[in-house]
Amino acid sequence: MGAAGLHCRAAALGGRLARAESGDRRQIASLWESGYLGTRFLGAHIESDFRNSKVVTQSDMKVELLPALTDNYMYLLIDEETKEAAIVDPVQPQKVVDAVKKHGVKLTTVLTTHHHWDHAGGNEKLVKLVSGLKVYGGDSRVGALTQKVSHLMTFKVGSLNVKCLYTPCHTSGHICYLVMKPNSSEPPAVFTGDTLFVAGCGKFFEGTAEEMYKALIEILGKLPPETRVYCGHEYTINNLKFARHVEPHNSAIKEKLAWAKEQYDRGVPTIPSTIAEEFTFNPFMRVREKCVQQHAGESDAIATMGAIRREKDNFKVPRD
Repeated sequence: MGAAGLHCRAAALGGRLARAESGDRRQIASLWESGYLGTRFLGAHIESDFRNSKVVTQSDMKVELLPALTDNYMYLLIDEETKEAAIVDPVQPQKVVDAVKKHGVKLTTVLTTHHHWDHAGGNEKLVKLVSGLKVYGGDSRVGALTQKVSHLMTFKVGSLNVKCLYTPCHTSGHICYLVMKPNSSEPPAVFTGDTLFVAGCGKFFEGTAEEMYKALIEILGKLPPETRVYCGHEYTINNLKFARHVEPHNSAIKEKLAWAKEQYDRGVPTIPSTIAEEFTFNPFMRVREKCVQQHAGESDAIATMGAIRREKDNFKVPRD
């Protein structure tokens, strides 16, 4: 099978993994750990993944973007003061262990955004590879969970403050993690899983348009504008093509799309964005704008959220 065929089968499998019932996920996880799935379906694509890792360095924290599977990201979060680290959604545990060794840090914490296999599927293996890990998540379906969290619960990774933001919709237990250092002039970071993407949002598998509106506008949208957004997937180009369809005259969308294509061609991730940026080109964060409501044929922001999500679910992405 050629690379294109492997890519298609991997993408299809990834979708089935995310939607699998708990018993199916356990079987899939067993096959993955045995190497069967990696060899048969995903291995060739993973090893030749076009995306390079990327490190975002601030004086208070460092974040390494670790590409995983076909389009996922894991994030190694490092407290620069104590060299303590957390990993967000470690679906490929060995990559995590290798990154931890490279940076010479102590991994203490797993931050799980939601229970879907392509985010939480590596937890069980990672806790076997690294002893004493604290595994946080907002859903009892999260593998190897040691601490179930709730909205606005806080804890520390080294000297960094982590605040849990409950954002149900994509899944009923979805959590975003806001990270900042007290009294720091550096921008906060928010790890949004499959709630907020660059120029998009997650499908409403277990929630409603009202819940996604609250998550994007009333919770994430109220964060400091400079907050850096680290999302769960590299969907940026396709999301921006849909955004262009919704707002064909929006110059911010056109500029971001041209930039994202350049990044893609260089193998560089398009993440992070910022909360301020998202309000300029993300149609799901622009549902209060009249032009977006007019496109949706609605006059209410929540109804617009539902309408454009349904439209995007059936959107055929142009090849340009």
